[in-house]
Amino acid sequence: MVGVVGASGSGKSTLLNVLGGLIRPTGGRVFVNGRRLFKLSVSQLDRYRREEVGFVWQQGSRNLIPYLDAQENVEYPLLLAGQSGGKARQKAEHLLEMVGLSERRNHQIGSLSGGEQQRIAIAIALANDPSLLLADEPTGELDSATAAQIYEMFKQFNRELGLTTLIVSHDPGIARHVDRVIAIRDGKLASETVRRERPSHIPTDQPHDEHFEELIVLDSAGRLQIPKAQREELQIGRRVTLEVVPEGVLIKPVPDEEDRPKRDKPNKRDLPQKNAKSRLQQWATKWIRK
Repeated sequence: MVGVVGASGSGKSTLLNVLGGLIRPTGGRVFVNGRRLFKLSVSQLDRYRREEVGFVWQQGSRNLIPYLDAQENVEYPLLLAGQSGGKARQKAEHLLEMVGLSERRNHQIGSLSGGEQQRIAIAIALANDPSLLLADEPTGELDSATAAQIYEMFKQFNRELGLTTLIVSHDPGIARHVDRVIAIRDGKLASETVRRERPSHIPTDQPHDEHFEELIVLDSAGRLQIPKAQREELQIGRRVTLEVVPEGVLIKPVPDEEDRPKRDKPNKRDLPQKNAKSRLQQWATKWIRK
């Protein structure tokens, strides 16, 4: 269960759409479950999206059909996959029970709360037994208490169904709900935050904050991104030096050209005056005297 965070425009949703087979990347390679995704034909990609991937979007309009009730919304992808009406109805009832909405199955979408609509969206995403669940800001329009319930539901299905789950979010606090968090900056993986086990010296009966560690990610070319806060604190500009020390690698900032002290320009009064005149000036002076 992985969270992906980053500022607007950093590439989070693009990554989600690429993994879901919704858009083709302009470069690079994408492997999902050992397969090179975009070597698949159009029909194979359709089958991949229908059978192996479940989607949950932030807006209810992208998850649900408003003129169908809750159960009909869950039945719809099952019928599209070729299941009979009886089997689709039976499985839809089971899925609604899994998300705690069996008593609301005959309600219209407009009469349900935002949290209930997202639960139905999760049931729809699970309808065809996917191996990968992709959620794009699934709690963006929910209050914190309801969002926590949705995250708990994701964790439950991750454990019980072995469902790989990727959640895109603006909220760095998502680290409390997932196994690790990947941060994207400018379309590149910049850092990874992982949850660490409780240190052995902390007694289990004492309250303490969860222990997280942020790791900087090196790309295939050996490049890394230093977080903005550290760059500003250490006044790191465009260039640094690397030094191997016993503890590892030391990165030292090098002042940019504009930050270096500039040599004072000499005052014109201090410059030696030129006595020599140009040929034109000398000729003009002689002509005036004559």
